[in-house]
Amino acid sequence: MQAVEDHVQSILPVGLVGSVTRIVGLTASVAGFPAPLGAVCHIACEDGGQIAGEVVGFHHEETVLLPYGDLTGVRRGNRVSLVQSVPGIHVGERLLGRVLDGRGRFLDDLPPPVLPHRANLRTVPTSPLRRPRIDAPLGTGIRAIDALLTCGKGQRLGIFAGSGVGKSVLMGQMARSSTADVNVVVLVGERGREVREFLDKDLGPEGLARSVVVVATSDEPALVRLRAAFVGTAIAEFFRDAGRDVLLMMDSVTRFALAQREIGLAAGEPPATRGYPPSVFALLPRLLERSGKTNQGSITGFYTVLVEADDANEPISDAVRGILDGHIMLSRKLAHQAHWPAIDVLSSISRSMPDVTAPEHRQAAAAIKQMLAAYQQSEDLILIGAYQAGSNPLVDAALKLREETRKFLQQGMSEKAALPASVEALVHLARLRNNLVKS
Repeated sequence: MQAVEDHVQSILPVGLVGSVTRIVGLTASVAGFPAPLGAVCHIACEDGGQIAGEVVGFHHEETVLLPYGDLTGVRRGNRVSLVQSVPGIHVGERLLGRVLDGRGRFLDDLPPPVLPHRANLRTVPTSPLRRPRIDAPLGTGIRAIDALLTCGKGQRLGIFAGSGVGKSVLMGQMARSSTADVNVVVLVGERGREVREFLDKDLGPEGLARSVVVVATSDEPALVRLRAAFVGTAIAEFFRDAGRDVLLMMDSVTRFALAQREIGLAAGEPPATRGYPPSVFALLPRLLERSGKTNQGSITGFYTVLVEADDANEPISDAVRGILDGHIMLSRKLAHQAHWPAIDVLSSISRSMPDVTAPEHRQAAAAIKQMLAAYQQSEDLILIGAYQAGSNPLVDAALKLREETRKFLQQGMSEKAALPASVEALVHLARLRNNLVKS
């Protein structure tokens, strides 16, 4: 009880007020307002309305706010009041099938449900010693992933690709086909036109029924785009703590980082790597590490990364790849060949695959990857007709099994592939490869 009382006393009173002293760029400075970092505030306007904002920094004796909306109409001396010292969101089972914005408000036309629980947006990631080992696979419904890049419950994977290569379509297909109990889909900085397309075409009624979708479009302020990622993660944590296996899909971490860059620079933070302030690289692990497995349930995270100019080594891609438990690279070359999904198997890896697969499965995956690598190394010779049959048994097998391999790696956008069936097909293809190599 004493711990609860101490926690209550640590929360600042809601009656805290201050006044606007100046506006610089996107920020408003407030005097006499010692609110904590991350607190949600309201700026009173002359027309009787209010503009919500969040504390993002301090400058001398002033508190720096960044608004959730436009500061047009705000003048010096406007009253600022504290709304929440600890930002949170109401959560509950009735969130399933609903679409929310970055502030946790419902975007669909349905009446708001009763949500009895409250979740903190900025919780501390689970202690590493309280994380059970990942020992069970999660079926995504994508044959190439389940067979060659098997994902475990509680694993975190990045989907790296340039624009227009199929990240959103792949996410929608996984939401419809995965073996997870609940999907949480977070669209950060998405084009407004594509939100309805994703809901109706990619996700569909079947996927939406067991999903919660959080949307912050590209025209919204950076603070709303940033907050959407934390709202989605907090919702996923609620379902995980209720004993569910959650599939959390975020598109994209790059736009999340760009939003934090905008906030950091507006708050006066100096730019560092390619214009990104240090807070970006400090915030990424605090967000990504919140996914994972606990004794109650699991959050399996798929985070898309928009690769700048198809350069997988740009700062955000490099930082995210070092944090996550694996990465799936989408190839523009394969996409141009109408190869769906456009997964570059040889450039991708799942670090948890050895812990969630049987020896026969791992041996079959290794055999197919060796065959694909051998073909890739000799592809130029093959295309110009300079390759001589018999030079390399693996290349010979790849040529003879070219059609079977293509059918295995490709999959229709509406096709579901069960995990056991995908593994069985992989083992069969590996046996064909082994027989050809030995003959």
